[in-house]
Amino acid sequence: MVRLGVVGLGSRGKGWIAGVLVNMENVTITALCDVYMDRVDDCANIVTNKHPDTEILKTTDYRELIDADCVDAVLCTAAWEAHVPVSIYSMRAGKPVGCEVGGAYSVEDCWDLVRTYEETGTKFMFLENCCYGRRELMILNMVERGFFGKVVHCDGGYHHDLREEISFGKENRHYRLRNYLSRNCENYPTHELGPIAKILNINHGNRMVSLTSTASLSAGLSEYIKNKKPDDEELKNANFAQGDMITTVIKCAHGETITLQLDTTLPRYYTRDFTVHGTRALYEERTDSIFEDGKHNHDDWSWTKNFGNAKEYAKEYEHPIWKDYLENGLIGGHGGMDGLVMHAFIDSLENDKPCPIDVYDAAAWMSVTALSSISVSLGGAPVEVPDFTRGQWLLR
Repeated sequence: MVRLGVVGLGSRGKGWIAGVLVNMENVTITALCDVYMDRVDDCANIVTNKHPDTEILKTTDYRELIDADCVDAVLCTAAWEAHVPVSIYSMRAGKPVGCEVGGAYSVEDCWDLVRTYEETGTKFMFLENCCYGRRELMILNMVERGFFGKVVHCDGGYHHDLREEISFGKENRHYRLRNYLSRNCENYPTHELGPIAKILNINHGNRMVSLTSTASLSAGLSEYIKNKKPDDEELKNANFAQGDMITTVIKCAHGETITLQLDTTLPRYYTRDFTVHGTRALYEERTDSIFEDGKHNHDDWSWTKNFGNAKEYAKEYEHPIWKDYLENGLIGGHGGMDGLVMHAFIDSLENDKPCPIDVYDAAAWMSVTALSSISVSLGGAPVEVPDFTRGQWLLR
C-alpha cells in the first residue's frame, strides 16, 4: 500500500482524488496540501466519505506534507510554477514524486530537475496521461510494428477553448490567468508532444535539437472579457501578453520534424490534433482515420467516407496495455488515461521499476515552453534544445 500525499487541490488535484485515487486498492491518501484550506477540507471529505477510517494530515505548506512520516510518495498537482520546487524538495527528501504536466519557466528549471534526480536517485514520473490515450497507444503499436514505414513528421496541438477558465481566474483562483497576462509562449506542450516523443524515440535513440516559435496577436481574451465580464475594469483594460496562436516547429536529430500549436483563447472545439505522417501511412486524430498507401490512394479526393476508419484497425493493432485495461475494467479520468498513468507510477514504486515517463522526458518536453518564449521574443529565431541526457540518448 502506497501512502500518498497530494500537493495542489484545485480542479486537477480534486479530479485525481475523486476520479482515480480513492478507487485504487493499493493507494491510500494520508496527507493533503493547498494554499487554500477550504480546498484541503473539501478533498479530505472526499477521501473520508469513501474511506471513513483514513487519518489525513492537512496543511498549507508542501514541505510539511513531504516531511511527514505518514507519506511514502508525493503527487504534485499544484500550479505550474510549483511543479519544479515541489518535485525537487520531494526528491531531496527521498520521497518519489509524480508530477503533473505543464511547461517550464526556464531551461535551468529543467536542468535542476535532472541534477536533483541524478544526485538523489529518487523516483520521478511525469504524469503525461495522453501518452496512455487509447488511440495514441494504438498508433504507437502500429509504428513499432512497421505499419507506417519511416515516420517523417508529426503534428500535435492543444486546441482547447479556455477563455472562461482564464477570464474568471480571479474568481476561481486559477493560475492560468496570471500566466496569460505575463507570458507569451507554448505554455502547455506536453499533451501533444508526449505521445509524439514516444513515437519518435525522443531520448531513446533520437532527440529534439532545435525549435522555432511564432506567436499571433492577442485578441481573443480581450474580446471575450468585454462581452462576458463588462464590469471587470481591470481585466477589460488589460494587455494580455499571450498570443492567441503559438506555432512551434521542432527539428529532431534524425531529420524528423514536429509541429505544435497552442490554441486556447479563440472559439473552437477540443482536439489534440495528433497526426503521424509516415512513408506508408497517415493517421489524423481530427477525423480518426488512417490512410494506407496502396489501399486508399483512389480515395484521396473523396476521403470523408473513410472518416472514423481507425477503429477498424483496432482489431489487429489495439495496444496490449489497452487490451488488458478493457478486460479488467477502467478507472475513471479522461477516458481511462488517468487511471493508466497513475497505475504505471504506483507500479514503478511497488515493484521498483523505472518510471516509464522519466525526468529526462519531463525536462525535454517541459523545456519547449521556456525555449518557445525565447524564440517568440526573437521573432521566431531558431533556438537549441539542450540534451538533458548528456549524450545518453544514443544508448538509452
